[in-house]
Formats: sequence, C-alpha cells, structure tokens
Amino acid sequence: MRKADVALERAVDAIRRARAKGADQAEAEVTTARRFSAEARGERILSLNRSDTSTLTLRVMCNGRRATLSTTEVDPTQLDAIVERAVRAAEYVGIDPLLGLPDSFAQDDGEALQLFDRAVDERADDDRLFDALEMERALRQADRRIVDGGSSYYSDATIGVALANSAGFARAYTATRASRSASPLALDGQTKRTAHFGTAARYLDALDSCASVATMAARRATELFGARKAPTGAMSVIFERDVAAAVLGDLFSACSAANVAIGNSWLADKIGERVGSSLVHITDNGRIPRALGSSPFDAQGVATQETVVLENGILRSFLSDTYYGRKLGITSTGNASGGGVGPTTFALAVGTSALDELIATTKRGILVLDIIGFAHEHASGSYSRGARGLYIENGEIAYPVEEFTIASEMGHMLMGIDAVGSDLIYDASIVSPSFRVHEMSIGGA
Repeated sequence: MRKADVALERAVDAIRRARAKGADQAEAEVTTARRFSAEARGERILSLNRSDTSTLTLRVMCNGRRATLSTTEVDPTQLDAIVERAVRAAEYVGIDPLLGLPDSFAQDDGEALQLFDRAVDERADDDRLFDALEMERALRQADRRIVDGGSSYYSDATIGVALANSAGFARAYTATRASRSASPLALDGQTKRTAHFGTAARYLDALDSCASVATMAARRATELFGARKAPTGAMSVIFERDVAAAVLGDLFSACSAANVAIGNSWLADKIGERVGSSLVHITDNGRIPRALGSSPFDAQGVATQETVVLENGILRSFLSDTYYGRKLGITSTGNASGGGVGPTTFALAVGTSALDELIATTKRGILVLDIIGFAHEHASGSYSRGARGLYIENGEIAYPVEEFTIASEMGHMLMGIDAVGSDLIYDASIVSPSFRVHEMSIGGA
C-alpha cells in the first residue's frame, strides 16, 4: 500500500474516533516527510541530516468550541488517547459561532499540478553530496577572493499530505522539492562580506546548475566591495527580484483576511479602490503546474484557485480561509494554512524589461540587492528598511552603497511602480520580478 494511502486511512480513522468521542465536527491531517540536507565547506561535508517523520494534526469542534492537537504519535493504538485529549480540551475553550467546516471541498488530487518528481524522491545520496561539494569548488573558481568561512547546501524532501474531515472529505497528495544554495565569505581588505544565492523547485531538472548558483553567489559577495554610504534624498529605487519578493511578502500580510478582520491592514475597506499603478497586477494562484506554492487543496480541504488580488492597481479581493472569510462575509479563497491564512503563489505579474533595461532607464537611483531589519507596519502601511545595493547615475552603475535606509508608505510605493522586470521565477510561495518605484526617501550620508 502506498504511504499516502496509509496516511489517509489514519486521518479517516482519527475522524471516526473523534466523532465517537463526542465531537460534532472534526478534521485530521496526517503529514509524512522524508527530508535530506547536506552542508559543505571547502572539500568537507560539515553536516548531513536525514529524517522520516509523520505528524497528525487533529481539530475537533464540540458545541461551538474548538481544540487542536498535534502529535508525532500516529500509531493506531495511541489514537483513542489522543482524540480524547483533544475533545476534552475543547470543553475549556470559548464558544465561537463562526467555527465549522467549509461548505465545499476540492474534487481532485492534483495530478495535473505535477507536484511529484521521481528523480528527487529516488536520488542517490552520493549525488546529493556531490552537489554541495561541487558548489564549494565552483565558488573558489569563480573568484579568488572567496575564502573559507562560508558554506554550500543541498536539500530535498518528499512530503505527503492526507486530509479528512467529518463532512466526508478524504484526499491525499504527494509533492517533492529540492534546493541548492551557496553562502560564501569574501574578503574586502579587512572587511568580511557575506552573501547568499539559491535555487528551489519541485523538479530536479528545474534547478539552476551548481556552477550557476556558485557564480551568482560569488558575484553577490564581491559586488559590494568598496561600498560607501548612499547620498540622502528622494530618488528612484529598483528592487531586485529576491528583494522585490520580500516587499510582496509585506503586502501579502495586508491582503490577508486574518489581518483585515481585526483592523490590522491599511487595505481594509479599500476593495474596488486604486491602490497601485496600472502596472500592478497581483494574483495568488495555487494551480500553477510544478510551482512550489501549488496544491490541490488548502489546509481545510477547500480547492485552491487563482484569485486576482490587485487588477491593474485596483484592489479586487482579500485572501482568506473559511473562518476569516465568514468574519468578512466572503467566500474562502483556498488559502487556509496551519490555522491561519497563507499564500499559494502570491506574485506580481511579469513585465517586459530585463533588469539591465530598468537600470539603463533610471537617471538617478539605487538598485537594492539586500534589505535588513523588519519595519513594515501592516495597519498604516508605513515602510522603512536598512539596505545595501548599487548607486545608479545616468543609467549606469556608479558604485556600491550600504548603511542607508529606504522609506515610504506601501500605498505610495505601489502607486509609484513605473517599470516591472521580466525576471520572474516561481521558486517560492511569494515571488516577484524586479520592479522600480519612481521615488522613495533614502537616508544615507
């Protein structure tokens, strides 16, 4: 019997037992995971980790009260005790009339999404270790200023998700993911500079090669050599692809119904209003084949979907699970995740300009390559981060800059997006191409 089938049987069994113990409604998720990771430095493997785990998460609802219990003990002989603990715990929770299972559920197991790669699942350990060591060798070949102190990593995983509930929903799927990354250390005189670059995908053949990961990581470690403070003033800011995704991560928090429902979002009450430039088209899509954020159903069994969040700058929808959807009077968008609201593939639509073109059409500005700290306020939309990057004059890179801050309000940033890059890659659940904001405040020298 397949591992996914065994996991689904256990989830269904947990539901049956929860109902027998007095639960009005119940939901059980059994997650199995086979993980491998290796870290290399120089010619040595520093660490190697392998694990096989199985986790049961049981949610029971009794007379308007809910309790959740997670355990790695999924042995059938232990289930009765686990279920009884969850049902008894619900007695001490306040009544919430909005609790309850979704009204509709997914109808497919996601085969069309192509989430599983046999090449990842069956990869030989020697090949996995080779990747980590090969990136280390390639780093030192890429630039002689790379010194000992950094590391390179390879990891992969095969994840099985089985979900069942008392409404009759019972489905499972299996997915893979793999990643390569390098974090080199380079000497800039007496200054040590670090950087990071990585690649991740569902399929092994979709990963960047070891050589290209190492080359990009080495470039990031050395391109800030000789950095000075940026000038203070208002100027254009280009967010490189990875940093742009971090900006979208802050925006996702404001789009989450969990924050909107409690007034912790500057986007509350703005449905139908323009909050960004016409270039800002953002969707959350859990149906992209092979994408890391895709799945056939969310953590409550609701079918994933494509949701238009911002349409050419107009706010069209928030992202929700069943519970917060009921709070706001909207239908779940299939974004339930671990008891809250999470992204599937939350992305800014790709533009037509290469990153070099964004730079060439910028008279005065900064290409931001790294941001530091956490200073985004969801309720007001205020945004301020420390940053490092490259100063641009008359369409050309002038010199590297560091020890400066970029500041604005999220609404002003979205309205100020005047160019979007063509470098979108689906390597996470929140992704973005590079984009340029016409003007932000820079605090530097």
